[in-house]
Amino acid sequence: MKKTNAVTHVILTGGVGSRLWPLSRKSQPKQYLDLFDGKSLFEMTVERNRNLVDTVMVVGNTDNCHLSRMVLEKSATAYVDIIESTPRNTAAAIAFAAFASDPDTVLIVTPSDHIIDEMERYEQSIKEAVDKASKGYIVTFGIIPTKPETGYGYIERKGEDVLSFREKPNKVSARDFIEKGNFLWNSGMFCFKAGVFLEELKLFNPEVYEKSKIAWDANIDGKLDLDLSLAIPSISIDYAVMERSRKIKVVSSEFTWSDLGSFESVYDYLVSKGHAIDAHGNMVIGKAVYTAFVGLKNTIFVSTESANLILQKESSQEVKNVYNELERKKSHLLE
Repeated sequence: MKKTNAVTHVILTGGVGSRLWPLSRKSQPKQYLDLFDGKSLFEMTVERNRNLVDTVMVVGNTDNCHLSRMVLEKSATAYVDIIESTPRNTAAAIAFAAFASDPDTVLIVTPSDHIIDEMERYEQSIKEAVDKASKGYIVTFGIIPTKPETGYGYIERKGEDVLSFREKPNKVSARDFIEKGNFLWNSGMFCFKAGVFLEELKLFNPEVYEKSKIAWDANIDGKLDLDLSLAIPSISIDYAVMERSRKIKVVSSEFTWSDLGSFESVYDYLVSKGHAIDAHGNMVIGKAVYTAFVGLKNTIFVSTESANLILQKESSQEVKNVYNELERKKSHLLE
């Protein structure tokens, strides 16, 4: 891919994958689970972008930076390591990456826990986004939807122009979005020059900008101070910049994409890769102990050494309620 600006892949590794408990734990979040043909989502994220960029940068935290390091050392991938002392959401995380970069460097910002297939289409979308970013735009990647999904946010667009961002809809609104034909799934992936992002952040959320800069200027080998970090407002890039900037463009993307944010999406992916299900659509994920389902359909049995989960596939989004209840009780089962 021909590049006129230096390009850096910024991988955001925060999040614990609460909807994938009990597989995903604080000590081993979903992006580091070797569930996918013997690889983790983080490893797959590194691999698909490594040859498209000049630099790899990881924005992690004190709890998971060692997990990222193991993957990157295994593949002999050089990278810039930024270690947050406490989570302050995506606006600050991306600001740190931008402060660590030359203002003209194009940043491709992605989560570390997504599944992406059809690499030719993916690379075409990246190329289009880098081209727009080189011209001073802030680019978001919208995925052409395949169904009225309620687990994703949406982007309303007219051509490459963004009309609005929508929160995760209910089933009626999701069907309405699909019928209208000009809505895309919000992938949570972005592309922009480091300097352009910082200009817009400073314009629309000067407090996040200033306090992130103070924390960054005091970093030691990429590690951020806890007290300075706690002073930064916790706000997403969507609220801080994307919903307010007039420089936003969207790349309408046709590659296969999933954020694997629920057991339903994990189920669908594993089925596509040949994972076993019984005649009624029931699946076991985890320990290879003989399991039989009687009188059940589309049920997922998640088995680990310390906890089991049994759920209807269609109720996958509700797993977070179990996680929240365990968190309220300060349960060791989250560790």
